[in-house]
Amino acid sequence: MAFISSIHRDCGRSYNPIHQFIFQALRARPISSTPQRRFASSSAKGEKTKKKRKARTTFRQHDVRDAEQFALCDAMRYIRAFEVGQAPMSAKYDLAVRFRTLKNGPAVRNRLRLPHPVNTSLRIAVICPPDSSAAASAKLAGASVVGEETIFDAVKAGRIEFDRCICHPDSTQKMQKAGLGKVLGPRGLMPSTKLGTVVKDVAGGVRNMAGGSEYRERLGVVRMAIGQLGFTPEEMQRNVKTFMQEIMKDLSALSDRINKEIHEVVLSSTHSPGFSLSGEFKSERSLPTKDLSVL
Repeated sequence: MAFISSIHRDCGRSYNPIHQFIFQALRARPISSTPQRRFASSSAKGEKTKKKRKARTTFRQHDVRDAEQFALCDAMRYIRAFEVGQAPMSAKYDLAVRFRTLKNGPAVRNRLRLPHPVNTSLRIAVICPPDSSAAASAKLAGASVVGEETIFDAVKAGRIEFDRCICHPDSTQKMQKAGLGKVLGPRGLMPSTKLGTVVKDVAGGVRNMAGGSEYRERLGVVRMAIGQLGFTPEEMQRNVKTFMQEIMKDLSALSDRINKEIHEVVLSSTHSPGFSLSGEFKSERSLPTKDLSVL
């Protein structure tokens, strides 16, 4: 109030009605020593909040043009440098096919028999009547386990002593009543007509499966063992060609409304990094194929 009185003394010599109005307003409203803060309303805060980014509908892929790509023989040469000292049968070549696809789109899944099988030591179980002709032919074809109740009891007890499973159509009802889907389903071992593992010719199924390979798309990528470390470049070429032809058939079988294209093909091994393939068999800097045929 001392400030107001001093103003009043200085301005009192020349009286002005406006001064009197200012003095009355100052006396009615006390002056605070601390500055007042003004806070934004809750509605204003809501307007200033950052908008959430929309989730991606496709898998993130790098530009292939920025990556160095290799011919098949060159990739095999570098991969073998990482596998020095490994047994030819212990390390395997893996092929990864990356897709440009939607995250919630249908997944590619199938099985095929490569010209040069990678894994020939599969244990195959055949679910069929134990005293039938199908059981006898399955045993001759190389099935490791054949029967119905013996397989059901072993699976329920947690003893899964096989890598693949085939079922005869006559035993499908018993298999479903036994409730094997809860155990075999998550492991990808449950026989189904869609996968071609419910067949009448169980012996032919065993022979095809013994050298066959399965693949399934996960997170936009299909991975499969494509060869052993001791394979020659020509054997690898035939396996890669067969696998890529099967992938193209799977893509062509999809609906026209589903856009799924091959983005990149990467070759790797058990202990090596991946090498992006250019689609060529050899390049100018490639070694003779006979040098890659011997470890």
